[in-house]
Amino acid sequence: MKNAETPVVKVVLYGAMSSLGAALMAELLRRQHEVIAILDDLTALAPRPGLRTKSGDLFDCERVNQSVAGSSAVICLLDAPGLPFSSDHVERSVVLGPVEQVLAVDALVDGLQAANVSRLFLVGEFAVLDEPELDERLQRHAAEEIREAVQSSPLHWTLVNAPQGVAGLTIEHFSQVGGNLEPGLAEPLERLNRVAVGIADELRLNLHVGQHVNFVAASG
Repeated sequence: MKNAETPVVKVVLYGAMSSLGAALMAELLRRQHEVIAILDDLTALAPRPGLRTKSGDLFDCERVNQSVAGSSAVICLLDAPGLPFSSDHVERSVVLGPVEQVLAVDALVDGLQAANVSRLFLVGEFAVLDEPELDERLQRHAAEEIREAVQSSPLHWTLVNAPQGVAGLTIEHFSQVGGNLEPGLAEPLERLNRVAVGIADELRLNLHVGQHVNFVAASG
């Protein structure tokens, strides 16, 4: 039951159809936050208390403004499949490439400022910023451009290294604690859930603003 004095935390989520998106929705709803998933297909998620769906375009700052207006924070999973966009100049694919990720962040930064929403979590391939030996020049250049875009903005941003996702994990998997899992899903479920809990804690405690973080799996 919600305390009447507790302010409602409204979190806009881009990337709800990924395994980490599912983990985040389950964790944020568990904390009685309101989650607004921005989707192309508004029927892709089954209705549940606290979860809303809205259409949007990640490459159009005005559409971003409309999607995030009135929210407390925005979480964007840049490497998630099914990110919402209808822009003609962006080739539709399963996941965004490095160049498209930079364009998306530019629109996000402008859209959030227009909506007066300051808290932004970007989850993506940011490990390349700390590992120069990785031969991923295009991804590193994109990550640097993204970091520069948020650094030069007034937003309260946090960059999060994307954990490895796994196909087949849905919000139902993360919502049923101790449920029966198909073989091989228990480890990624626990790992992704740990990242979701970490991001939710960062949001609640306002940690690592203006920083790049990596949620390292705890050794058992």
